Amino acid sequence: MNYNKINNLLGWICAAIATIVYVATVERTASWWDCGEFIASAFKMQIVHQPGAPLFLMVENVFSNFAMGDGTRIAFWMNIGSAVSSGLTILFLFWTITALARKAFVGISREAQLSAPQLFLTMSAGAVGALAYAFTDTFWFSAVEAEVYAMSSLCTAVVFWAILKWEVRADEKGADRWLILIAYVMGLSIGVHLLNLLVIPAIALVIYFRKTKESTTSGILKALGLGVVVLAFILWGVIQYSIKIAAYFDLFFVNSLGMGFGIGVAVFALLLVGGLVYGIIYSIKRSKPLLNIALISTCFILLGYSSFAMIMIRAKANPTLNNSDPDNVFSFLSYLNREQYGDEPLFKGKFFDARPTDVKDGKKIYRKDGDKYVVAKRNPVYSYDRETLFPRIYSEKGGHPEYYRDYLGLGPEEAPTFADNLKFFFGYQIGHMYGRYFLWNFVGRQNDQQGHGSFTEGNWISGITPIDNAMLGGQNALPTSAKTDPSRNTYYFLPLIIGLLGAFWHFGRKQRDAGVVGLLFFFTGLAIVLYLNQTPMQPRERDYAYAGSFYAFSIWIGLGVLAIADFLTKKVNAKVAGYTAAVVGMLGGPVILIANNYDDHNRSEKTLARDMARNYLESCAPNAILFSYGDNDTYPLWYVQEVEGFRTDVRVVNLSLLSADWYMKQMMEKVNDADALPININPELIKDGVRDVIYYQDYNIPNYVQVKDLLNVMLSDNPQNKAQLQSGEFVNLLPTKKMELAVDKQAVIANKVVPKEWEDAIVDTMRWTYSQNYVSRAELSMLAIIAHNNWKRPIYFTVTTPEENYMGLDRFLVSEGFASRLMPVDFGLKEGDPSAIINVDQTYDNIMNKFTWGNIGKASYIDPDSYRYISMYVGTIYGQTAGQLISADEKDKAKKLVINAYENMPKRAYLMSEVMSYVPLVDAMYKVGETAKANEIVGRNLQFIRENMAYYEAISKTKSNLEFRNMRFGLASIQRYKQLLDGVNQPALKKEADALFNTYRHYFEQPEQ
Repeated sequence: MNYNKINNLLGWICAAIATIVYVATVERTASWWDCGEFIASAFKMQIVHQPGAPLFLMVENVFSNFAMGDGTRIAFWMNIGSAVSSGLTILFLFWTITALARKAFVGISREAQLSAPQLFLTMSAGAVGALAYAFTDTFWFSAVEAEVYAMSSLCTAVVFWAILKWEVRADEKGADRWLILIAYVMGLSIGVHLLNLLVIPAIALVIYFRKTKESTTSGILKALGLGVVVLAFILWGVIQYSIKIAAYFDLFFVNSLGMGFGIGVAVFALLLVGGLVYGIIYSIKRSKPLLNIALISTCFILLGYSSFAMIMIRAKANPTLNNSDPDNVFSFLSYLNREQYGDEPLFKGKFFDARPTDVKDGKKIYRKDGDKYVVAKRNPVYSYDRETLFPRIYSEKGGHPEYYRDYLGLGPEEAPTFADNLKFFFGYQIGHMYGRYFLWNFVGRQNDQQGHGSFTEGNWISGITPIDNAMLGGQNALPTSAKTDPSRNTYYFLPLIIGLLGAFWHFGRKQRDAGVVGLLFFFTGLAIVLYLNQTPMQPRERDYAYAGSFYAFSIWIGLGVLAIADFLTKKVNAKVAGYTAAVVGMLGGPVILIANNYDDHNRSEKTLARDMARNYLESCAPNAILFSYGDNDTYPLWYVQEVEGFRTDVRVVNLSLLSADWYMKQMMEKVNDADALPININPELIKDGVRDVIYYQDYNIPNYVQVKDLLNVMLSDNPQNKAQLQSGEFVNLLPTKKMELAVDKQAVIANKVVPKEWEDAIVDTMRWTYSQNYVSRAELSMLAIIAHNNWKRPIYFTVTTPEENYMGLDRFLVSEGFASRLMPVDFGLKEGDPSAIINVDQTYDNIMNKFTWGNIGKASYIDPDSYRYISMYVGTIYGQTAGQLISADEKDKAKKLVINAYENMPKRAYLMSEVMSYVPLVDAMYKVGETAKANEIVGRNLQFIRENMAYYEAISKTKSNLEFRNMRFGLASIQRYKQLLDGVNQPALKKEADALFNTYRHYFEQPEQ
């Protein structure tokens, strides 16, 4: 009784400590990446990207009610939802560690009593391990934002704790209810994230050890194999094949029997429920306990999994955010299978330089069409000239082939081998994309710059100088910017050492239990590496995927206290040994972690994701159409419109999604205060499998062709407007890239599309060359909007949209801040020239009166997703605008602008590319008389260049070409600042810039390769 009271009390105290820290550091609004989408979808019960997280959304919707109707507080309360989930994770981790520690002392007997020193050590182990995990880099990051990983970790913690509870009670009547609880939580976890299922093999081993008097190697392997089978059964059988079978039932009932949609699904559900009920009754009558518990567990898994009903129910309601529109069983199956993202090869596949030799029709893709299901298309299955087992270097997308060759040291035409395959697997996928993350959490982290293999970005460090120097190139000239970087965290190997001591002690004292923890560590770590088969150049760090592995290691950090105490008892008495071990464990675990990590995990000052979205919208005129592209510009836009109700008159259009038929159809409907897009295309002409992509074929048409005429050709079903393939199939083509649009000047003027002083520059006809070799639904939609809009609604592109998505319209895009507006004006730019037109008056007004900057000028820490925008702020938004104002002889405005920049931009440098981008702004400062401010920025940046160039050069000499990219930025920065200071009367700074130039003159004088 005494043990239980203390265990419960201390567990809740640890959970409270963690939760209080999380609440203090939680982000006050939406974060970057998926958080904006999750918050918006949870608030209005909408459909997020595949494969969905319905339970997470429903729970977060509950937390949104604490905002009491204040839309600006909803994100905060949903972030609190993650903080609470994370705090509860720490609670169950504490109880897990104490259960394992108690078992190490007295076994699984519930009646056995711990001595006072043993009780103290057990509770100390729980507190050290739980709080150490609470303040690790990866877990803390997820704990303070509305993302699925905090709640997923809670599911993992509950399940692993529950199997230990069952283990103690396995011989008691009704003990199997713990197994049913585990099954139910696992079913629920599917509605959050699939990571929790990876606990199953470890659970299988616990059950085997508890039910077997004497374990054998073959028995362990069989139990492990059974655990993997159960994992596969849930992952594929329950999650995918149950829906797939239901889909084909529906296909039969609809297409063959002529019944309504959903009848087949209902029949399958009845058969499934009836079969499970019959099986349970049969198991009871025939006294088959294993069959009984298996069937009941399956029922509870399905019951938990039923949270996905929310997806189809809400899809039927056609909400604003309705990703994939899964309103029927086949589209729902596609949604669950993540077909939008494609598959990664696991066991057999091609090399990245392989060439296709054959293509065959793959599985059928069905769509709902009228009162039937029809085959929309077949997935192509390719054969290649070079394939391999266990493919790891397979991607030909983007810059992946170049990265593979650089990483593996392959020549331009050199063919990779299986040995290269393994080198990439062990070096990059395991070393860089798992080992580095593991060491971040338990050894230390160099900085938060995302690394793709560079030794100056995102590496692990320890804080022990000789070791760090050996790893990072053998140099000591660490820049001041690195020394003062809040994201530089050094733990001196202490959490790792304590964890390793705990692991060795555990294997020595309780080999079975240690094996179970080790299996959990493997399946939530390296097994994920095998399954994900990640490509290089990921858009963000992926350490969150391995949080379960770090959870398992934290169990050993807790048990490390017992290991230290066990060693010390040979030197001193048990009481002193226990106190010393607890202090060492606490200082070397939770204390050093929270002391290092607090400053760069405190998001309480962050608002940039929300403010950037507001700035995008504030750059737009009323009733605008705003094209966006990536996650970090689209998801915050969805958040501020759907949750805060900000500028809902602007229609946000994500170009990445616009190539999907379901999204294109949704854009043809009114949403909130924004009208439907003027696409004016019959949905039947662009449904799935119809005009998925239209390829360009040059018909040598000499003149420019009206966009409407090209649309008519591309959308025509007349064979005369199509090309015939060798297969006999007729397909639509784009016959020319020369496009034109007749401009209605009166409509342009009436709708105030251009500033009044620009009206003389309005062209009669816009002419441009289409920039791509294909037309997807995205480009088809944009062309239709341009053709049918007649300048009634303003059309914008976010400043972060890649230029290849402009379709060649670059020279007609005019910057108004964070978005560029399509204007039919001609200022003499040649086709192909980068757009340099700024509506200076409008941009100035936006900057001074509308834009906000996410507190980045005053925040003590800025995350990498935020500081990567600084170059754009100071160079493009402020610098170019100030330069244009000075050219227009509006120095008073320019002076106000540069002062605004000085007040709102950070007072430290982060990246070499950002330092270089300051030059136009600083030049404007000198020209308007703000010399002191300009000197301060230049002095700061020259120091940054000097120290970092020495750092890059030292590492480059040791690490070959890996740091040359950073050095190129540095060399360009030196040139830019030298040119700037040659034209102003600042002798001290000029002397410093000249010295820098002379130091690295030999690089400038080297002939280009």
